[in-house]
Amino acid sequence: MLKHIAKLLSVKEESSILKRCEADESTKLRHKYAPYYDLFDRQEGSHVWLNGKELILLSSSDYLGLSDHPSVIEAGKKALEQWGASSNGARVANGGRAYHRELEDALAQFLQVEAVHVHAAGYLSCMSAVQSFGQRGDLILVDRNVHSSLWSGIHSSLARVEKFSHNSPASLRKVLSYEEAATPKMLVFEGVYSMEGHIAPIPEFLEAIQGQNTMTLMDDAHGLGVLGREGRGTAHHLGVNGQVDLICGSLSKSLGSVGGFVAGPRCLIEYMRTHSKQTLFSAALSGVQSACALEALRVLQAEPQHIRRLWANVERYREFLLDLELDLWNSETPAVPIVLGDKKKAYYFRQALLEKGVYTTLAIAPAVPPKKELIRTSISARHTDADLDRIFEAFKFAVRKVL
Repeated sequence: MLKHIAKLLSVKEESSILKRCEADESTKLRHKYAPYYDLFDRQEGSHVWLNGKELILLSSSDYLGLSDHPSVIEAGKKALEQWGASSNGARVANGGRAYHRELEDALAQFLQVEAVHVHAAGYLSCMSAVQSFGQRGDLILVDRNVHSSLWSGIHSSLARVEKFSHNSPASLRKVLSYEEAATPKMLVFEGVYSMEGHIAPIPEFLEAIQGQNTMTLMDDAHGLGVLGREGRGTAHHLGVNGQVDLICGSLSKSLGSVGGFVAGPRCLIEYMRTHSKQTLFSAALSGVQSACALEALRVLQAEPQHIRRLWANVERYREFLLDLELDLWNSETPAVPIVLGDKKKAYYFRQALLEKGVYTTLAIAPAVPPKKELIRTSISARHTDADLDRIFEAFKFAVRKVL
């Protein structure tokens, strides 16, 4: 009897969730075609090595190439020696550090806002910037193409949600026409859409929400360092600085580090620090990440040649792709999609580029709308003329082979 009971106890029953995960077709397809989660052996500037093969990295969001800038690396080394490797906990429980205040003050001055809070990830910042403020009875108006991090914040709030067509002030006005003007609202959009390369029509959005009791939130992860005077972002670029209530974004793009930020009026930042679960309960940004981002911000302002080089590369790259009659989805920024409109074509086009030594990212539904399957590419200031020549030859080969 005891042996029988012991045998029963030793057999662990598989849960239905475990079985569902084991049988998941999307995961099986990912393993079969392996378009994601590559592990590079090493990296030097815009070049990476995959299984010993040298590739040009054409998918990084290190737009200004500052992640390996000598002074940024040196700042990180000094911070590691001074502060160690980790903040070891959340600021509400473990205290902040002097480097948090220094980075936040520098970002606030650069963005010309009252206050900034930094998080250990851009995803946390974008979630916090929405979830903290959307309450029951409020309405969130959101561009249907915004990033997953913003959707996570929206879904974790108690507010009602209405989507409007991508970058369409007319669609926003139509949604508003069905709503009471007095209802508290929050407009959520991106300054630059990383998958499409589009710039938001902020002045038209602001005009549409006049008299509609609406707070505005912009994710400018891909606008910071790229657009506006000295790279101050999309609002500066469009002449509406100070008219967007909250700006969230990332330190892992133009600032070459890791982390995120939320910027705006001090009362909103302090409210977020009181009510945001992501802010209260996540470990704080490390000294190394903070120091690297802060130094990159200084380099960005002191060395304008990086932005100039970025846009020179963008212009040359776009001109070549248009000569090949590729669909760039009307991209206006260094994030340049190559729309193939077919899952198989997109996969084989990426493989052809890889064959010729160019590394890009595959994007298929639901990451992009159906019939918009694409290759996502990003140009950087550190792509050399020789890099661009190799990239162009790879694209010619892919067009001949796949299209």
